[in-house]
Amino acid sequence: MKKSTCILISVLLLAVFSGIFPACTKEAVQMAYDKQETNIANFVEAQLKADKTATVTYKDGVVRVVLHDTLHREGLMADTLRSGGTVSFYYAGYTLSGASVNSSNLFATNHQRTANSAGWKLSDTTAFKIQTLTLDNKLLEGLQRGLEGVRNQDECYILFSGKYAFGSRKQGTIPARSALVYHIWVNSISND
Repeated sequence: MKKSTCILISVLLLAVFSGIFPACTKEAVQMAYDKQETNIANFVEAQLKADKTATVTYKDGVVRVVLHDTLHREGLMADTLRSGGTVSFYYAGYTLSGASVNSSNLFATNHQRTANSAGWKLSDTTAFKIQTLTLDNKLLEGLQRGLEGVRNQDECYILFSGKYAFGSRKQGTIPARSALVYHIWVNSISND
């Protein structure tokens, strides 16, 4: 074997064992998350163009877009969901590829109209019951951050990159490192 070939092999082995290639992988993951953030920003921009009353809240890498937010719900304005509170809601969960969501990206829902429009045929009608949960650290980080601050009767989108979702784990039909969008219809909140 030539001396130059031996040197090249030694350099490659050193690179593999010293962690140079994992750094490239970390950079690739960060680039993917950056692209997801761009897609999220484009989604938000489209929602704001479509609904002039929509409002946007950013919280530590998570975005919430409240639709039809007229701010004239006086009795509802003061009461927002806090950490430890409970929320009852209908939802539709989507993976975000590009800057939009559609029925082909739907991975879960308890909202019957959404399921019907996506062509889902479910024999278990209990799947369409309202979801009630406590806002705590058992939720996906992105969903927890996004739900904090919702009000009674809000309709909103909560969006976050794969960094705040399942990370490197595949979850059911959701690919690893997927950006997620939850369309939420809040029924009620309680901070008691």
